[in-house]
Amino acid sequence: MAMLEIVVGVLALTLGRRLFWLFVGAVGFVVGITLAPQFLPAEPEWLTLAVALAMGLLGALLAVLVQKVAISLAGFLGGGYIAMSLLSMAVGDTGRLAWVAFVVGGILGVILVTALFDYALIILSSLVGAGLIVQAVDLRPLIAALLFIVLFVVGVGIQAGLWRRRQRKPTSPAKS
Repeated sequence: MAMLEIVVGVLALTLGRRLFWLFVGAVGFVVGITLAPQFLPAEPEWLTLAVALAMGLLGALLAVLVQKVAISLAGFLGGGYIAMSLLSMAVGDTGRLAWVAFVVGGILGVILVTALFDYALIILSSLVGAGLIVQAVDLRPLIAALLFIVLFVVGVGIQAGLWRRRQRKPTSPAKS
């Protein structure tokens, strides 16, 4: 399952803004893979993966059909996941405090996504992608934090570069 998390993380890290439906799907997958074991603790790993994939597909479908709602939902879930992950990296076992961090991060994620859509997608998808990749590999906390920062910066750089390049492309004049 770690390889799948890395692949989804790399896609979110590099293409989250360009293919926002992919980012929304990745966030659904991340939330599913994180929460399914808590709600289904005695179930086999394949069921956790199935729940995560279903949430990812649902998120991607919502992103295509109901863009604004899906983006706000992705902002909430992505912001919540990021806050919960950062708290976990900083403190270790967070217990019930993880839910508080999730809700606060989720609210901040919605605000960020609605106020600065393109920038927010770049930032949130880079954070989610970096978080997925770092959590998929077993590293000491300091190395994990450094890798997270490096991946985040690389993801923002790649996505911002792709976005700027796309913005600069001249549009062809309409034929009469």
